[in-house]
Amino acid sequence: MGYIGAHGVETLKRYRYSGQDHSVVAKYVLQPFWSRCVTLFPLWMPILISQIYSPHLDTAPPRWVHLAHGLLLFLYQTFDAVDGKQARRTSSSSPLGELFDHGCDALACAFEALALGSTLMCGRFTFCFWVIAAVPFYLATWEHFFTNTLILPLINGPTEGLMLIYLSHSFTFLTGAEWWAQDFRKSIPLLSWVPLPFIPDIPLYIIVMILMILFAVIPTIGSNVSNVQKVVEARKGSMVLALAMLLPFIALLTGVAVWSYLSPSDIMRNQPHLLVIGTGFAFGYLVGRMILAHLCDEPKGLKTGMCMVNHLRGSIKRYIIITIARIPLVDELLVLFLYCAYTVGLYLHLAVSVVHEIKDALGIYCFRITRKEA
Repeated sequence: MGYIGAHGVETLKRYRYSGQDHSVVAKYVLQPFWSRCVTLFPLWMPILISQIYSPHLDTAPPRWVHLAHGLLLFLYQTFDAVDGKQARRTSSSSPLGELFDHGCDALACAFEALALGSTLMCGRFTFCFWVIAAVPFYLATWEHFFTNTLILPLINGPTEGLMLIYLSHSFTFLTGAEWWAQDFRKSIPLLSWVPLPFIPDIPLYIIVMILMILFAVIPTIGSNVSNVQKVVEARKGSMVLALAMLLPFIALLTGVAVWSYLSPSDIMRNQPHLLVIGTGFAFGYLVGRMILAHLCDEPKGLKTGMCMVNHLRGSIKRYIIITIARIPLVDELLVLFLYCAYTVGLYLHLAVSVVHEIKDALGIYCFRITRKEA
């Protein structure tokens, strides 16, 4: 087998998913709604239910686009919650379902960041919003790897976070995207008294980004690291090895950030779609490898397979050196297209190979509920 060894196959057969959602909104509002929704799907249905108007994400698209974004994100959240209920309802839960679920969620971070960038008219800062989504997601996956339970706190991204985003899309349908791009004191007159005489206009989306980092990203990171540290210490393991698993993700973010900063054609502003999608698929690959390592009970520590993404870092480093030396050997847009092609190909190879390996190991189909005959 390519990605899964003999030990992994045996572990897959014993694996059981464990998760905890402490969100009050989920418990008292969304869970009852999702429980009713799942009854709308027949028992034979498997668990997989799941023209660019602003090329630089700094101009306002037609308002109906924001409404569509909000509605589709709400449906995505609903189907993402219902698929697990449908799996338990049909007795078809499997590690493949978890890999599908979280693997698609990892890619959704990139596509939703682009949708949010269009709504907020934040241009180059769209990549920052993707990072804000990707960092907690990756660390939650890392925490799950060690604790064996996916723990969602009282206020979390999959519940309240997505709710705020699709409500923001819907709100923008009424106000227009310009509301987010103008100075925050104009958008919110109650804050017009804030004295900032030496600071130019600060777009509202910058304030939103700062608030998300302070009140969502940083507390989540602290909670993830604390929970992993407790488990590692209880098992008398090495926290250094645990933290080493974050290195490929840190290397990816660092390489792309430095490339964007030194980019002669300003790719973060002029090609935000390609940059976010290419990096999003690389992120999906890293998440997929970590989930697979958890499902197959691989040893803790840095995964050599995840270091495939470091080929990107090496290529980016060489391109940066060429850029600093002012040697125009190749068009930067071509480099960006090749970057996207590489990450998409890397992810698709992982996804297709692992799906086939898991379904063969467990004797199940990918898109059907009935088991294969022995």
